[in-house]
This record gives sequence, structure tokens and C-alpha cells, in this order.
Amino acid sequence: MKIAIFSAQSFDREFLPLMNWEIGHELTFFDTSLRKETAVLAHGYACISCSVGDDLGGETMEALAKNGVRLIALRSAGYNQVDLAAAEKQGIHIVRVPAYSPHAIAEHAVALLLALNRHIPKASNRVRDLNFSLEGLMGFDLHGKTVGVIGTGKIGSVMVKILNGFGCKVIAYDLTEDDQLVRSEMVRYTSLEALYRESDIISLHVPLTPKTHHLIHSESFAQMKKGVYLVNTSRGGLVDTKELISALKSGQVGAAALDVYEEEEGIFYHDLSVGMLKDDVLARLLTFPNVLMTSHQAFFTREAVSNIALTTLLNVSEFESGKTLSHQVRASTHYFPLAAR
Repeated sequence: MKIAIFSAQSFDREFLPLMNWEIGHELTFFDTSLRKETAVLAHGYACISCSVGDDLGGETMEALAKNGVRLIALRSAGYNQVDLAAAEKQGIHIVRVPAYSPHAIAEHAVALLLALNRHIPKASNRVRDLNFSLEGLMGFDLHGKTVGVIGTGKIGSVMVKILNGFGCKVIAYDLTEDDQLVRSEMVRYTSLEALYRESDIISLHVPLTPKTHHLIHSESFAQMKKGVYLVNTSRGGLVDTKELISALKSGQVGAAALDVYEEEEGIFYHDLSVGMLKDDVLARLLTFPNVLMTSHQAFFTREAVSNIALTTLLNVSEFESGKTLSHQVRASTHYFPLAAR
């Protein structure tokens, strides 16, 4: 089947053809992101594949339908950027990659936390300048600290297990408790308010939905321990960034480790080093020495990217052969869990 690949990165160009070797789809790569103005590029393709930064709103869906698109294969687990009702109205099917490597995300979250706590970037830069002073580099032991994990789906449960390995006291909040984690005594479930109140560190592992948008806001920060560390490797929209900046300025939040940003579209995955960052909120956030940010790369391991590519292609194969779509997302069955399962 002919597939138009939008927002194609170098790794898409490497791994999609590699996984496609025996499947045999016809792949065309476009560097440009998908939006209503670029939907014309999909003309002649019944199937397109999109990334998290593409615009899949109602106007784009209408434009895609006019160009003959019948299937959108998301190269992601999240689908908050998709107008599902508009897709159904236009007769367009949506499929996703529900899981690719929860270990990749959880491991990156811990890597960010450790690097932030032990001031690894600052220490590395100092040593390169032949400055071997330890001033300002003191961290704390993770062992014995209380870590609150919000969302214990596939990624959150791996995070819980890793934190147990460090000897942390792990508490969690989710609408659905993981019985296996409870039986193994790796976690204690509590209310969201208690988690805010007790945690030295809070890590977010939930999808972005209307119910979780700005889950962390001014009232949330006010309930947290002063100096709490916040880790977000899920979706930027979970955190009200302006309120995070205020909490960092006041010292209510001691530090933040972030792999996502709520207005990252058009910024992340692009080299802006020779230009100007026009997002004033992000620019302000990046001035804090106690903020460590990466560019939505938590998923970026060889195993995860291979799984994303393969599942995307197999999703298209199911559609082409008329089989039931294993990973289809419909507006009629859309619900908003706190944690992605």
C-alpha cells in the first residue's frame, strides 16, 4: 500500500524501510508536518502516517478526505492531537502504536532525575573548563525518598519498579490500581492530594486528555512539599508551564526535569540554534539552572523506534487486507483514563 510519511525524521527514514523489507508497502517521506495547508501532499495516498506534532484537527481531516485519505497511521501512542469525531465524519480510520517500549520512557525519566539531582550537566561543563570545584554540586540520595508516581500504566509501572531498585518509598495515584504492584508491595496507592503532600519527587506518566490537561497547576503546586522535584516525560500539556515558572521562582518547586513542553510543536525536533526562539515562556523556563530539559526524546531508543515502525506498518497491512484494526481509535469508544494502559 502507498503510504505518505509526514514529519519524517532521519530515524523514520532508517527504521521504516528496514521494518518494511518483508512487508512491502510503498513509502514516500515528507519532511514537512501535516496541517490543512500541506494536506494536498497526501493526494494519491489512501494512507498517511503522522507524528505527535502534526495537526489532525477538523479542517485537516476535511482536506485529507478530499484528497482520498482513508487511513491515518499514527507513529505514537498518544492521540490527543486527533479530532476523532471529524475523522469518523470524513470516513477516515485512525490507528496508533499503543506500546513500544515503556522501559525507554521510564529509564529516561530516571536519567533526567539523576542528572538534575547530581548536577551532571553543570559538573561535566566545569570539568571541560578544567574547573574541578565541587561548589554548588551537592545532591541527595534517592534511597529513602518518597516518590509519587501519577499514572501506573505500562510506563508508570516500570517506573515504580526502577524506583524500588533505588530503595525509594513509592506512592502512586491512578483511577485503576495495579494489583501486581500492590501484591509485590512495591507501591502504596493514595489520593492525589496525599501524593502531593507526601512526595519529595513527583513523576508524571499519564496521557494528555481533556481531564488531564493542566493536571499540575497553581493549586497542585500549593499542596506539594516545598522544594519538590517534578519529572514529566509524558505530555507537556499536563503541566501549566506559567504556573511552573512561578513555582520555580518561589522555590515551591525545587527543580524540574522535563522531556516535553505544552507548546513544543514547531520547536522540538528542529534546530533553532542559528535562529531565535520566539516562545517567551519556554525561553524563560530555560533560564532556570534547576530545570533540565530534553527535546521529547524519552522514546528514542533503537528498540522503541523499531517497534514503532513495525507496528505502524502492520497496522496498515491490517487495513489493506480488510482485517479488524487491532489498534484503531474511535470517537464512539473514546474515553479519558488517567493512565494509558
